[in-house]
Amino acid sequence: MLRSMYSAVSGLRSHQTMMDVTGNNVSNVNTAGYKSSRTTFQETLTDLVRGGTMGIAGEQGGVNPMQLGLGSQVAATDMVFTQGASQNTGRPTDVAIQGDGFFVVESGGEDYFTRAGAFTVDAGGNLVGPGGEMVQGWVADPPEELDDDTVVAGAGIADNDLDALSSVTIDPEAYTDISIAEDGMVTGRDEDGTLFALAQLATVRFANAGGLERAGNGLYAESPNAGEVVLDTPGQDGLGGLQGGVLEMSNVDLAEEFTNLIMAQRGFQANARSITTSDELLQELVNLKRRSTPAPPLDRWGRWPTQWVGPSPPPRRRQGRLAHTEVPA
Repeated sequence: MLRSMYSAVSGLRSHQTMMDVTGNNVSNVNTAGYKSSRTTFQETLTDLVRGGTMGIAGEQGGVNPMQLGLGSQVAATDMVFTQGASQNTGRPTDVAIQGDGFFVVESGGEDYFTRAGAFTVDAGGNLVGPGGEMVQGWVADPPEELDDDTVVAGAGIADNDLDALSSVTIDPEAYTDISIAEDGMVTGRDEDGTLFALAQLATVRFANAGGLERAGNGLYAESPNAGEVVLDTPGQDGLGGLQGGVLEMSNVDLAEEFTNLIMAQRGFQANARSITTSDELLQELVNLKRRSTPAPPLDRWGRWPTQWVGPSPPPRRRQGRLAHTEVPA
């Protein structure tokens, strides 16, 4: 079989994957905290037809190797961690990270990381994410009256140990008007209107954020290639600060995604055409030798049967009337 046919099949698979990635980006254009992905191709195996040779000085020049490619494959689907657009919501528990970093949440006893800061306080006083994930940080016990020097005990000195964090909880009966400051301080007012520091949110960053694994629901999980986790409060140690009342939206660029859709479609069509052309070449080979079909006998009036569709023999004169010569089998 032709190499071109198998190469085109691999191209169809690669461009189908590109279409899948692009379609997923477009579907998440309005997902808070979503980070787009991109598809990278690479060539597959290369068949070495003839090796290269070194030239002989003054006698003969060198010859380059002759190689034939055998198609393409998807090299990677990388996540793009550029900053998404900010959308003003006016909700005091909505926060967006302006810069590098992730929020730490816990779900099912496992730690996850997210950029989606659409937090709410549930009936039990827990600060939770959209899927009920428990937001992690340092809880002030007891709450302290807020001033310029207020610091939640233990905040920022966890030595990158996620086990030192705890779920952020608030007493909904004792405190109202819950809000989150730029440095991650969670505050609330008591019945007298005094502002108290209730907790401190934790944020983390990684040397290679693209090495994180998507866990669904806007969450990311650690992986060996993500690097060591760096844990601190927002705005410290290279971490971005927070902006309250704002959500970070998806960083999907629709103009770029629609361009990628066109490229994936045209690439798929071109590879499909390569398969069609290769099939036509094989058909030409098959048609080089055709089996001859014998002509049927004449009827009693000396005419060919009407169902005969083969070539007619040249006519000849016989006994004063036009007759046909039978074609030998």
